[in-house]
Amino acid sequence: MTSDNKVGAVETRGIEPVPDGDRNGNPLQLFWVWFAANISILGLPLGATLVALRGMNIWQAVLVGAIGSFGSFAVVGLISVAGKWGGAPSMTLSRAVFGPRGNHGPTLVSWLSRVGWEVVNTTTAAYALLAILHIAFGVGASSVLTVVCLLAFVALTLLVSGLGHATLVWIQQRATYVFGVLNLIVGGFLVTKVHWHTVLHAPAAPMSVMIAGIGVIAGGTGIGWANAGADMARYQPRRVSGGRIVAAAAAGAGIPLVLLITLGGLLSTGDHTLAAASDPVAAIQAMLPSWMAIPYLLTAFGGLLLSNHLSVYSAGLTMITLGVRVRRVIAVGADVVLTLAGGVYLMLIAKNFYGPFITFISLLAVAITSWVAVFLVDMLTRREYDPAGLMDTTRGGLYWHHGGVAWSAFVAWAAGIVMGLMLTVAQTSDTDVWFSGPLAKTWPARNGLGWLVAFAVAAVIYLILQAVTGRGTASRRARVSEAAS
Repeated sequence: MTSDNKVGAVETRGIEPVPDGDRNGNPLQLFWVWFAANISILGLPLGATLVALRGMNIWQAVLVGAIGSFGSFAVVGLISVAGKWGGAPSMTLSRAVFGPRGNHGPTLVSWLSRVGWEVVNTTTAAYALLAILHIAFGVGASSVLTVVCLLAFVALTLLVSGLGHATLVWIQQRATYVFGVLNLIVGGFLVTKVHWHTVLHAPAAPMSVMIAGIGVIAGGTGIGWANAGADMARYQPRRVSGGRIVAAAAAGAGIPLVLLITLGGLLSTGDHTLAAASDPVAAIQAMLPSWMAIPYLLTAFGGLLLSNHLSVYSAGLTMITLGVRVRRVIAVGADVVLTLAGGVYLMLIAKNFYGPFITFISLLAVAITSWVAVFLVDMLTRREYDPAGLMDTTRGGLYWHHGGVAWSAFVAWAAGIVMGLMLTVAQTSDTDVWFSGPLAKTWPARNGLGWLVAFAVAAVIYLILQAVTGRGTASRRARVSEAAS
């Protein structure tokens, strides 16, 4: 491990590819990183939505949760394999696919996605901290105290994410033991609140509802992380099996998510409180005995913090890929400032948590899924990324393509977005519709399949355009292989 990638030291490497001699990671590290990032309580309202709002019984919710979470994080694992090949963050590798200028669009979407998730995490954690202060010290919530709680959370995030990869991996694994056990204890008490008679006799929902539910879970879990897959895997040695990397991501995230989604579904059978709550932290707290309140809230706070560590680290790398010429630690600092502003907006101005959360997922999932389709199709015929080419964004660079844009990739990505948005309805309530596509009343749209259509359209168009322009692509990849050898 290099001198700047040690536990407790500030990682000075930015987006430049990691040399083979500095890659000392292993798939087990990735398992703990993804496990830690997904033990937050946000899995509970996702499960609640399947049962309370979609009408599934618990068996359907478990199956949908498993397919959506394990499947979507298997995609994260596949993109992580590209990180092993190229030793660079996801959106830096994406320069090879889209060109340095064409990559600005997908990278901006990726950065917005990361910042949005951070705002969600920060807001939820601040609610938990406010509740702890009220229970322990009798302090009532106020605007000033809300800002203080938000500041406390982003400061703890910066402490780990600012230091970098080695510290993040070390913290994620050890903290998972503590907060994982606390989650099991809290979950054990929540199970006593389940209406078991209602659970066992709940009717099944139609298959179309289950298909839509898979989209909700995939969009709310792995799809949101797909563009960060290679960020942590770039320290994996080339000799590591790609299958082990995929399995580490799928199992690491899938295990805690299925447990949390199942519990959320159990709690919402016959009781829509959690699914409709603007503050899920308070809704769950109300189900627990008073003496469990502080342990539960600490558990919620810690789980969200672990998720935010990874998100902020990734966002810093994405910001640099956009062309912001700052050190990685400065990029991370700028990111948490924006997160703080978003938390202030949600808590003091919007005052509605769950509606914006689902709406945010619905819109960004389309653009991210379209990027995933193009990136994965490109991986079918690629095994190498040229380190110098990835960092050369000037005219004449290896990945310059045509005017800095790989038009086949960019057009396919844009087409996927357009088609996906045509089938998307983004709304916080029946009366607050943010966006409604012209095909919003068709069967795929009614069943929440806009993201899947976006994937299929982007993948097919990219395959066709690659076949038409294959000669130039083959020549460029031959140059990459020659440089690598």
